[in-house]
Amino acid sequence: MSIHLFDLTGKRALVTGSSQGIGYALARGLADAGAEVILNGRDAVKLKAAAESLGASHALAFDATDHAAVRTAIDTFEAETGAIDILVNNAGMQHRTPLEDFPADAFERLMKTNVSTVFNVGQAVARHMIKRGAGKIVNIASVQTALARPGIAPYTATKGAVANLTKGMATDWAKYGLQCNAIAPGYFDTPLNAALVSDPAFSAWLEKRTPAGRWGNVEELVGACIFLSSGASSFVNGHILYVDGGITASL
Repeated sequence: MSIHLFDLTGKRALVTGSSQGIGYALARGLADAGAEVILNGRDAVKLKAAAESLGASHALAFDATDHAAVRTAIDTFEAETGAIDILVNNAGMQHRTPLEDFPADAFERLMKTNVSTVFNVGQAVARHMIKRGAGKIVNIASVQTALARPGIAPYTATKGAVANLTKGMATDWAKYGLQCNAIAPGYFDTPLNAALVSDPAFSAWLEKRTPAGRWGNVEELVGACIFLSSGASSFVNGHILYVDGGITASL
């Protein structure tokens, strides 16, 4: 297989929620593969610092939960700068509380941040991709797309929704030349998981539960993202790619 299948030279990639953690790592990996990267986040100061650190060409600040703001930002960028060839929908959040005590406002925030953002940015970018007859959308799901743990039932619900929205995107948009897939990370050492990483009991449980016997490193998600963003995945659509050290494969 030609190495050029994974070459992203000449492509432009938008990664939401990319000022830290998984989003930042994926943006860096896409840049290393040749893509021109657009970082996104709500905090303009934090976003600027991340863009300077990465040497990214663009920092596009908008609130991905705001449908109108997303549409304006994407349409303006496309008109003034050029095509967005790759979209990585990475924006997300977590809230841990037993389900019987889970606050309603926290549930709504999770839905808006983890699900509405995928719809908002996905739709805004896809409208342009459809006109061009080509595009790659990679949504970030989770091991919780398939499995549940105590205290995060609403998060699990959002990530199940991301997987099915991904399948819906593929079903509606494959005929226009788009490939829409998702990466489902297992347990990775990120700011979102800081409380768990610092808990010796949880880390011990995770190492025993995961066949690979350890936390994942965010760089280990890059290969999957490049694959789903490149010509190597030209006939892959509606797929959920688990990158989890084997945790969903074992009891």
